[in-house]
Amino acid sequence: MFSVQIEKPFSAEHESLIIGLFEKPAKFEGQLLELDQAFAGGLTELVKDGDISARKKKLSKIHTMGKMAVKRLYFVGLGKEAALSFEALRGIFGAVVKKIKEEKHEEAAVYLDSFITEKVGALDAAHALGEALALAAYRFEGYKQKSNEPEKNINHITVYTEAADEEEAMAALTVGYVYGNATNSARTLVNLPGNLLTAADLAEYAKELGAKYDFEVEILEKEDMLKLGMGALLAVNQGSSEPPKMIVLKYQAKEEWKDVIGLVGKGITFDTGGYSLKTKTGIVGMKTDMGGAAAVLGAMEIIGELKPEQNVVAVIPATDNMIGGHALKPDDVITSLSGKTIEVLNTDAEGRLVLADAMTYAKHHGANYLVDAATLTGGVITALGTETTGALTNNEAWFEQVLEASFEAGEPIWRLPLFERDKERVRNSKIADLNNSPGSEGHAIMGGAFIGEFAEDTPWVHLDIAGTAVRKNANDLGPAGATGVMVRTLALLVERFETEE
Repeated sequence: MFSVQIEKPFSAEHESLIIGLFEKPAKFEGQLLELDQAFAGGLTELVKDGDISARKKKLSKIHTMGKMAVKRLYFVGLGKEAALSFEALRGIFGAVVKKIKEEKHEEAAVYLDSFITEKVGALDAAHALGEALALAAYRFEGYKQKSNEPEKNINHITVYTEAADEEEAMAALTVGYVYGNATNSARTLVNLPGNLLTAADLAEYAKELGAKYDFEVEILEKEDMLKLGMGALLAVNQGSSEPPKMIVLKYQAKEEWKDVIGLVGKGITFDTGGYSLKTKTGIVGMKTDMGGAAAVLGAMEIIGELKPEQNVVAVIPATDNMIGGHALKPDDVITSLSGKTIEVLNTDAEGRLVLADAMTYAKHHGANYLVDAATLTGGVITALGTETTGALTNNEAWFEQVLEASFEAGEPIWRLPLFERDKERVRNSKIADLNNSPGSEGHAIMGGAFIGEFAEDTPWVHLDIAGTAVRKNANDLGPAGATGVMVRTLALLVERFETEE
């Protein structure tokens, strides 16, 4: 996919050469002077005439007409040098990748040194390029009849640099591409329709992941759950003809099974709302209610590829939430794996029920730190919109690590409050230890507060991705549909993890 050349690219043969151009105002000087000289100063004239622009994300294509070995130049506007960030550069690379793919070029070259600044070094730029190549080129094939015309994909990028070591540049490109590819894996899982991704299918996918990366795999069947007393997950599954699965993947990189990070992902493969039935419009798109599970599996793919020196256990409670003669009803009381009883006031608040048993089971597997990811509440969309993930925590230091990882990944989160009075609302039941739906006020907080009852004293962060798991419109880094949000955040959290002394 990548090759690295420690030199300038101006004498090489390629279909396309991609070059960054800053507003200085834009001039061909320094490292780009040689390029302008090949055109006898013609590129400078094109800048003056406005045919080449350094405005951010502005793409200008110039045919070389035999003046160089490369056939065409793509100048990419980077805006002001001081304002360029890693996240902005990744988006810019994404826009370029989409353009190259649209024009059906199968290979291209990138002059990496034209994209670096004091803030964004050569290795950061290489990582951004690797991620963008995977993310921006992603497409969910779907189930339409295929065209006879074969689709052309970018299958090789040559990176030219004099600012980085060849091996280090290749490593940064590769790591970025791994992060992007794993995010795409999660996108595909979320995009799959519910009839083609059941709990059993999700379990098979996890098994394949485990076999590929030598994870320890455990899949609990319904009979196992009955023996263990996983009453919350079983209750949600009661109305379904599809058996539930509790999926566990373990990655041990240390000699001792300690400082274990538990990644817990909601795996509701389709959510009707149960007897608290969703509306005819609200029910459409509920195949995406396993976005948390997809995020965890995507993160485990990165962990399998890069093998960080951390211990990780991933736990995914998987089922659909259906209606039937045996289905869970409002007013039912169920007993969770933890032993806590739950009064069910809303069968559409099922995600927190399956996560209750998953959180307890992650702790049974030795998780010392917990993060759950879930498409949990519509309330988080009302509160934060569709670009920001909501978060709750019981531990400041652990939350800071998650926050830093999300910032580095470019997947913003915003912390919601969790006070003792919020916890009291989920404990307010006359006949059980907890109720699963205290009301619409503070909806997103209540969902998280309920899950927190099962984290107990274990450091925990809850990530509500209901607004961020799916995108209505395409952007520079991908099409409309599933985003694969939190894959990179969770993987970076594991990679950067620091124990408390």
